[in-house]
Amino acid sequence: MRLIGIVGLCLMLSACFTTAKSVSRSDGPMPSDTVQLLTNVSVPNSHLNSFAPTSKFLQCVPYAREVSGIEIYGDAWTWWAQAGNQNYARGHQPQVGAVLTLRKTSRLKLGHVAVVSAILDDRKILVNQANWGGDSRTRGKVHYRQPVVDVSPNNDWSQVRMMNTLGTFGRIYPAHGFIYQPRETAEAN
Repeated sequence: MRLIGIVGLCLMLSACFTTAKSVSRSDGPMPSDTVQLLTNVSVPNSHLNSFAPTSKFLQCVPYAREVSGIEIYGDAWTWWAQAGNQNYARGHQPQVGAVLTLRKTSRLKLGHVAVVSAILDDRKILVNQANWGGDSRTRGKVHYRQPVVDVSPNNDWSQVRMMNTLGTFGRIYPAHGFIYQPRETAEAN
């Protein structure tokens, strides 16, 4: 049954990505069903720095720093306060290239950071992140375009659920919010 759910999710996500890629078609108008599917999807330029593939074990912090251009060091749970001290803009609305910062919890002892790669609607985004998962198949690896949903009562991204590699949404994690890229990094990409 889990396999059927994973296959269904993959088909749904591939349809979203296929639709998003069709925006730049130059061979004529898009079919009306494609336009309708894109109504609530943000498809901006990348805004992310490139990241060379590697077989090394990766932590979330160095990965997020490299692809976002946000020059903050230290454990993920410290990024929110450091961003304020270093004059990085912070907020509660996602932007492509921004870093979503999760709070330190008993389960996330060092917090977690992930970089927004796409905005699907006001409560759903996709993130690129490293070292998310619970076993040797997922730990230390980069995961691209993983869905995240805002489940906070006030729609302020203070509580999120992240899709795991099994295709289901896991537990609720408390979040600080988003640290926004410096203008020069966003404009350079």
